[in-house]
Amino acid sequence: MQPASSQTADVTVIGGGLAGMAAAMHLAKAGLRVVCIEPETHVRQPVGESLDWSSPDLLRAVDLPMADLIESGIATYKRGVTLQVRDAAAKEYSPAPWLGRAPFNIDLRTIHVDRRRLDQDLLNLAIGRGVMVVHDKVVTVERDGTRVASVATALGTRFTSPWFIDASGSATSLFARTFDLPAVDYGPHKVAIWAYFAAPLSHEGTTIYVDAQPGSYLEWIWEIPIGPRTLSVGYVTTGDIIKNARQQGLSIGDIFLTRLKRFPRLASVLQVGADDPPCVTSFKCRTYKGVSGPNWMIAGEAASMVDPITSNGVTAALRHAAEASELIVEFGSRSELPSAARELYSKRVLQMSRFFNSGIEQLLYDWPVRDRIGIERAATIYTSAAWIMNAVYARLRPRGRLRTLAFGAALGLLRAGARITYRWCKRSSHGDTRTWNV
Repeated sequence: MQPASSQTADVTVIGGGLAGMAAAMHLAKAGLRVVCIEPETHVRQPVGESLDWSSPDLLRAVDLPMADLIESGIATYKRGVTLQVRDAAAKEYSPAPWLGRAPFNIDLRTIHVDRRRLDQDLLNLAIGRGVMVVHDKVVTVERDGTRVASVATALGTRFTSPWFIDASGSATSLFARTFDLPAVDYGPHKVAIWAYFAAPLSHEGTTIYVDAQPGSYLEWIWEIPIGPRTLSVGYVTTGDIIKNARQQGLSIGDIFLTRLKRFPRLASVLQVGADDPPCVTSFKCRTYKGVSGPNWMIAGEAASMVDPITSNGVTAALRHAAEASELIVEFGSRSELPSAARELYSKRVLQMSRFFNSGIEQLLYDWPVRDRIGIERAATIYTSAAWIMNAVYARLRPRGRLRTLAFGAALGLLRAGARITYRWCKRSSHGDTRTWNV
């Protein structure tokens, strides 16, 4: 069956989530004709509301400065993270003051965001810049060897352009499936359940609640004030735990409420009642290798799904969008990306995902290090390394071969240290010898 119609543009972006719309915005600002294909006719309900300290600069680049987001009520300040272990004192984490000084000059404030409103504002800005948003679903990718020639949609339209960006999300990963790209997985399948509560802003930070049982895989709960009077509360666990609870006759709502009631603060929030039934999504943290081809790149969760506890998902999506767009603008007059540019983009995506996902699995989710040195110390090691590497990436801006390889070497050393610590703690521990793929 031939497509009923055809459309052309300078760049076709598949997916209108944060990565896709940010890429479209960058490209439109550079004067390119962009079409963005997004099946949803309304702004979806995303996760990723607690941002790390690199996100504000990336949002400013798509005309969403932090001050405006705060003033409009789309965002609240996040000045740190509180780790609340059940039956223990809370531990506060915030960036060290020296990160705010030269050479890093990192703003020691970041933000929480109402993602529905943030994504809607970004959509409006992109449309205002001339991006054509088409509400349809890409169902076919037409290849010419390793190139993408065109894509066809469910409604029968073929989109042809010199360049393509796949930001279709982790559940679709359209180009990764089309080109059968190998994936690197981290940890088990997980499930997130969350709801929104009406509550006044009482704390300018994210709170993470954990009930860390020895020898067990970590479950956790987030509390994020996404607006002056709106609280996001979510529970993350493995798919197996949810499956077992469902087999015992518990509903998703029952599971959610039972876990929240373990903590007095959250039990009091439950008395207010959620605005709507809880949302639920399942995910697998993984990264595809080779996420760039001659005339295409993969961005956001379609390229790399980063665990939500890292607060790095929004940063990763915005970084991919910015870097992919820069490459298209730089090499747009050519028929394809140079092989070095493809290789380095893919390396950067893989390096950062490996660092965040493998680090969080080895130091916090799995039990050996957490049980051996304590969850507070394990969290301190992880957050310190994560903040520093994000700051270095933001200031170094690794694009060329030398900087990309140098930054990758630094990440590799940190991953090696985490891996050695994990193995040492596991060998020196007794009891449960289970492990996950980390």
